[in-house]
Amino acid sequence: MFEPFHRGDAKIARRYEGTGLGLSIVRGIVEMHGGTVWLESEANIGTKVFFRLPRGHAQTRSAA
Repeated sequence: MFEPFHRGDAKIARRYEGTGLGLSIVRGIVEMHGGTVWLESEANIGTKVFFRLPRGHAQTRSAA
């Protein structure tokens, strides 16, 4: 679910919105901050996306 994908048929892409990159981008950002992301799904209910980031102090960069 977290791998980027591409639609092979342009007709399908027009009918259904989205590029297939959303969860891949989310995972990359969360992991860059030392966190984790996962899915929980229930049949006939839906899927939820969760993420956890570590607690810590914000670090600032200074231009050198």
